[in-house]
Amino acid sequence: MKLIIQRVKSASVTIDSKIFSQICRGYLVLFGAEKGDTKEQAVWLANKLVNLRCFSDENGKMNLSVKDVSGEILIVSQFTLCANIKKGTRPSFDNAMPPDSANELYEYFISLVKEQDITVKTGVFGAHMEIGLINDGPVTFIMQSQQKE
Repeated sequence: MKLIIQRVKSASVTIDSKIFSQICRGYLVLFGAEKGDTKEQAVWLANKLVNLRCFSDENGKMNLSVKDVSGEILIVSQFTLCANIKKGTRPSFDNAMPPDSANELYEYFISLVKEQDITVKTGVFGAHMEIGLINDGPVTFIMQSQQKE
């Protein structure tokens, strides 16, 4: 799994010219599932995400988690995170998990984050979405399941 985590002042998902979901202060998380990814890895990533300390404390240090600041998380599926662009100029998506399995893992990941008393909003798996955000910082992190090891 790959996550792109952006600390945001606000973020939204628009589908068919209508706002589907939106959050205020928190994270916009782009989620990509690759072949071989497991539920165990999803558990590790969900815990790491919720406890990641990248909000500033009273001294301006990144010491607070999204839970500490009562933030929200917007999780959006994005299979293009799994693209291989090493050869040629056209992305290969051979590493991406098949849609049914990827959606199952995406929904499982969302449930894990929700279990930790975080307000979670989502996009729609497989839909064409417009993502709006105000990145706070900017602060952006890339997290992968193999970082666990």
